[in-house]
Amino acid sequence: MENISRITTHLRSKLSGTDASRRVLTPVPSRDGATYVQDAEGSYWRIYVFLADTASFDFVSAPSQAYEAAFAFGQFQKNLVDLPGEPLSEPIPDFHNTPKRFRTFLDTLRTDSGNRAAAVKREIDFALSFQDKLATVTDGIAAGRIPLRVTHNDTKINNVLFDRQSGKGLCVIDLDTAMPGSILYDFGDQVRTSTATAAEDERDLSKVQFRLEMFEGLVHGYLDVARDMLVPAERSLLAFAGPLMTFEVGLRFLTDHLDGDRYFKVHRENHNLDRCRTQFELVRQMMQAQDDMQGIIDKY
Repeated sequence: MENISRITTHLRSKLSGTDASRRVLTPVPSRDGATYVQDAEGSYWRIYVFLADTASFDFVSAPSQAYEAAFAFGQFQKNLVDLPGEPLSEPIPDFHNTPKRFRTFLDTLRTDSGNRAAAVKREIDFALSFQDKLATVTDGIAAGRIPLRVTHNDTKINNVLFDRQSGKGLCVIDLDTAMPGSILYDFGDQVRTSTATAAEDERDLSKVQFRLEMFEGLVHGYLDVARDMLVPAERSLLAFAGPLMTFEVGLRFLTDHLDGDRYFKVHRENHNLDRCRTQFELVRQMMQAQDDMQGIIDKY
């Protein structure tokens, strides 16, 4: 909540115009000035000012919608470049540390506590084939080529409120995972969640397709607002950010499947495996489309 208070206060200082109050969340303070309240049972509560005449969507239906969502997240990042004070706290340390996620996968594979490894050799082999690419962003951060910025870390489209009248992306919401990170994580996860034709747990992989036209909408919207703030290393990795984040999420699903489904909620047998397979299929298609993706980035 301290992170959220700092972020919303700073964003509000950057806004002007009649709709400024609708373009950023406004936490309502408690009577003693805190950003949350703890009740007698120990539960925590918070309130935001309601944003009327807005809509949210769970699936990207048009490139113009992808544009608006990407523009909103790009504006969010750009307005927080100069956030004063110490770096934000990390609600989830190492959330997008892909090499660390991979080490956890290898440890889980060696243990194989659920005796499931033999049945998922294809998925394991795919994961192992990607390991030379895992540290692309983390190495860039460590070397200083890629800056740490304020990132949202959950950039699916339903975390943007759209104005019902104009269809414009209005306000970025759900700031609980905002923390220091690379903008490549945010852009990559937006590619992951906005370009697929099927649900994350689709069993029929023939229905899982990477939509290049939605990728173009994302690139257009994002670069329209964020182009000038990107450093060369960030620009050079925009096309790879989608495959990297999609692989990371697929790897987490595979790891949890091997570990007996301890982390993600499952609702059927092999649910995490189905999720892993959709993500790995998207990675495969994105890697095949890298030249086309880079061409779109160069265009804008």
